[in-house]
Amino acid sequence: MRPAIVDEFDPPFVLSEPTAQTIPFVFNAPHAGAVYPASFLAASRLDAVALRRSEDAYVDELFASVPELGAPLMAARFPRAYLDLNREPYELDSRMFDGRLPPFVNTRSMRVAGGLGTIPRIVADGQEIYHSRLAVDEALHRIEWLYKPYHRTLRQLVRRTADLFGHAILIDCHSMPSSSVSRDDGPKADIVLGDRYGTSCAGLLIDFVEAALRGRGYTVVRNKPYAGGFITEHYGEPALGRHALQVEINRALYMDERSMGKKPGFATLADDLSQAFIQVIADLEGELTTRRIAAE
Repeated sequence: MRPAIVDEFDPPFVLSEPTAQTIPFVFNAPHAGAVYPASFLAASRLDAVALRRSEDAYVDELFASVPELGAPLMAARFPRAYLDLNREPYELDSRMFDGRLPPFVNTRSMRVAGGLGTIPRIVADGQEIYHSRLAVDEALHRIEWLYKPYHRTLRQLVRRTADLFGHAILIDCHSMPSSSVSRDDGPKADIVLGDRYGTSCAGLLIDFVEAALRGRGYTVVRNKPYAGGFITEHYGEPALGRHALQVEINRALYMDERSMGKKPGFATLADDLSQAFIQVIADLEGELTTRRIAAE
């Protein structure tokens, strides 16, 4: 019997496909979900605005043009505060649940300790989400019916892309609070690129993305404070021709972080991102053969 969560998020994610995939890219927005069902709000100590502090608001819209470039775009509809796709499938905090968790659950990760496991205990600013403990079955249902189908589809997209082009490039799209990139010794980062310190994608890829964004006037930093999470780490296999790069965008560039409203510069940023990846696509076509990008 399928649980009610399947109906609460119907569909649980959106896959926007080009008419024909013409480039070896897949774009992914796993934290852009903004559907907050009544049952979740009722179980939470927080209102919808507070829960949205963990959300990568509008990131799917910032990258909405990529199907026109010839690449698929996948985006979650359920929010990160409800289920975090950028974690292992079973990173769970035993203190959050009534009953015993299965023995295969990872209860000791640093992310669980910080309250940000697969089922988060807190939102991004540290506030506790729930009034009381959840049933273990509730966590397992979210993972079985939302997390696993999402990742199954994402893996299929990456595999299909690799079969079509000989390699695949996953761009994992996120946003970050402006407070997370405050710097006393220089300007704040507009965009942080994460390649797990050179392990999740070819060096030429991150070089081209950084150059394209800097060329449009953005301050770009690599790997600090965000080097990439579960998705970047587990989908990035450069030796097999599968590359993953995380892109974190400073929210202050495009939205009011208190009201969650879009700023007038939203459309300009979206166009800059599109133009930057048009340049990256051209650079890759001109510089990289299948063998070269697979071999890096």
